[in-house]
Amino acid sequence: MSTSKTIQSALISVFSKEGLEPIVKLLHSQNVTLYSTGGTEEFIKNLGIPVVAVEDITAFPEILGGRVKTLHPKIFGGILNRQDNESDVQQMQEFNIPQIDLVIVDLYPFEKTVASGASEQDIIEKIDIGGISLIRAAAKNFKDTVIVPSMNEYALFLDMITKQNGATTLEDRKLLATKAFHVSSHYDGAIFSYFNTDETIYKASIANGQVLRYGENPHQKGFFFGDFDAMFQKLHGKELSYNNLLDVDAAVNLINEFKTDGPTFAILKHNNACGLASRNTIEEAYLAALACDPTSAFGGVLISNTKIDVATATEINKLFCEVVIAPSYDAEAVTILQEKKNRIILVQNDVELPQKQVRTCLNGLLIQERNNITDNKKDLTTVTITSPTEQEIEDLIFASKICKNTKSNTIVFAKNGTLISSGTGQTSRVDALQQAVEKAKHFGFDLTGASMASDAFFPFPDCVALAKEAGITAVIQPGGSIKDQLSIDYCNENNLAMVFTGTRHFKH
Repeated sequence: MSTSKTIQSALISVFSKEGLEPIVKLLHSQNVTLYSTGGTEEFIKNLGIPVVAVEDITAFPEILGGRVKTLHPKIFGGILNRQDNESDVQQMQEFNIPQIDLVIVDLYPFEKTVASGASEQDIIEKIDIGGISLIRAAAKNFKDTVIVPSMNEYALFLDMITKQNGATTLEDRKLLATKAFHVSSHYDGAIFSYFNTDETIYKASIANGQVLRYGENPHQKGFFFGDFDAMFQKLHGKELSYNNLLDVDAAVNLINEFKTDGPTFAILKHNNACGLASRNTIEEAYLAALACDPTSAFGGVLISNTKIDVATATEINKLFCEVVIAPSYDAEAVTILQEKKNRIILVQNDVELPQKQVRTCLNGLLIQERNNITDNKKDLTTVTITSPTEQEIEDLIFASKICKNTKSNTIVFAKNGTLISSGTGQTSRVDALQQAVEKAKHFGFDLTGASMASDAFFPFPDCVALAKEAGITAVIQPGGSIKDQLSIDYCNENNLAMVFTGTRHFKH
């Protein structure tokens, strides 16, 4: 038995008419009977194409200000009947129900209405009832009925009926049904999220996803779900990989800490900063950031908080790097950076990041609020006899911003608006500090007069003792250990300035 079915009748009820005209004209040329209502009916009439009003089938008018149009047994019977079921066939004849082979729907734009800041009443009115019911009914009966669930599928459907002369296969109908249930579940999820105030219930639906070349490693599949094009304009380069996206995410979070600061440039590798500096010009900031750790910078992700000019692009072009990100570029700077064919060049748009962070854990998910606290001058409490100088306060806050965005356990050294070195992802804070000291020595940095940031408190005075020995003169940490006084006493005995912020910045 053939699974191919030729469309003979169609119900069309859509919000967006964009792209609908060629479908309607083709269906008419294929002698398909068209049913419609409201604005869609008027649209079809204006094309000079005959259309049967839904109320002519139901003998019942559109009521309640348009809230009830298609919700009627004669409509849903025409969609849901099983054409190979004898009882269904008899009832269709008994109640004079017309067969509906095709349903085309485009729902009210609920999410766009919410995003627009509309009133609650306007938002409620954009909850589609009839349309969502039509979608589910037609999708359920995909063996006999074709469903086009949104304007996003207009082109796909038009191609189908053009190539197949108005016919669809079972495979076609099942594909469209799958898309239909995606549309309906996403739509319901958006409505639930608007109403939901119970933080112990989590639902998420992201409509746009893309297949990546692979995951973290070549043997793993990888996917990205999100609107990358809303965040960035890609000017050049290869497709971003799973690891590229993780680094870009880390870079964006880090540079956001310096969004309102002077020209600042950061270089990241494996989600951690290996170079960061603030200077009077972005070229100077880049060169200072590169000097922090030119070895790790190779193959890294570069990000600026301001326009990249020709001078900076010329310097960047000397380095092999995977990705360059900035809010804007000089035209000639882009031309220079494009000399490396695979180098990814992104323009970062000003887009608010999600306020919930989600990751898999065991057989479920862990969800937390985004860490939106950035330590600043008013948060600092000096706990030592020696107070930090104004320059040290600037460096402490500078170091703390980096520390917040570095894998724990971490220690960060900074001096004169420059990341000197850091210890990252260590199992003990002492190890992190020793790693930072050795790294600074390796690249020839003098830690005398530098400032130190820690993502968490010191349970013992060993860290401040090692810091003093290395040349550190000021320390920023959250405080909160029952043995805080031991570290305070050591600082007082050795003329170190130390401030507490009251906020821990673990990052795992």
